[in-house]
Amino acid sequence: MLQTALVCLLTAAAAAFLLRRLWRTFAAPASTGCARGCGGACGAGLDVDALARTIEARQQATQAGTRR
Repeated sequence: MLQTALVCLLTAAAAAFLLRRLWRTFAAPASTGCARGCGGACGAGLDVDALARTIEARQQATQAGTRR
C-alpha cells in the first residue's frame, strides 16, 4: 500500500515537472525583443559604441598605471 502511494506520488511529480517544462517552452513572455524569449542574450540591445569606449578607457587607464 505504501509503495503504491509512493510510486503514484513520484509519477505525479514527474508528470507535473514535464508539463511545467513544456508550458514554459511554448508560453514564452511576449515582452522580449526576439522570438527566442531569452531576454536579450542575442545582443539585440547591445550598444557597440559604448562598449568600445569602455574598453578603450580601461586600456588607457591600465597603460597609465592606474587601475579601476
